Amino acid sequence: MRTILLIDDEQRMLDLIELFLIPHGFRCIKETRGKKALETLIKERVSLILLDVMMPEMDGWEVCEKIREFSDVPIIMLTARTDKLDMVKGLDTGADDYITKPFDERELLSRVNALLRRYPEDQKEKEKIIYGDFKLDKETYSLQYEYLKVQLTLKEFYIIEALISRPKKTFTREQLLHAAWEYNTYTDIRTVDSHIRNLRDKLKTAGFPIDEFLKTVWGIGYKWN
Repeated sequence: MRTILLIDDEQRMLDLIELFLIPHGFRCIKETRGKKALETLIKERVSLILLDVMMPEMDGWEVCEKIREFSDVPIIMLTARTDKLDMVKGLDTGADDYITKPFDERELLSRVNALLRRYPEDQKEKEKIIYGDFKLDKETYSLQYEYLKVQLTLKEFYIIEALISRPKKTFTREQLLHAAWEYNTYTDIRTVDSHIRNLRDKLKTAGFPIDEFLKTVWGIGYKWN
């Protein structure tokens, strides 16, 4: 069963959309505030978001921008505003589609299903390695922790991929060298230490609690604990 996150400050609208979606096999999570919706998105596995534009405190455009800082989940924006500039603004902030209120139930379902076909769940999972709150994205070469996201270099990606794919295993420097570089390379083994050091600095700067996970095993190498 796929989960859809509904974000609208009108409870009546949330209940109506849920009424449309549940008979078609969807599970709905309803939030009336943007900030709370962001917290929910971090904790829950969501397949699609229906996001209202006009909300207090944090409007839909701002919520959409915040979501795009750490997630590529499909977003359909819902609004009573019919101005083309508003539509363009929504798409520019990261939305995938746009529906104006009032909308027909059949149109909503058609848009939802069309967007989900473009983002099949099994394909998205194949592109990511997930361990706890960490997600390593094979398509964008980035590492995500909760709502934080960092772009990795190719060598950093290969090192993290080896470590996170076999958590708790201690990798020697030679093994990490072979994971990130070609076997016939003449790269100095100390290069691994340099890349680990740079990787730690990058993740610390981004706010990752990296000291809790990327461990040095003295005399041997490194592990993801």
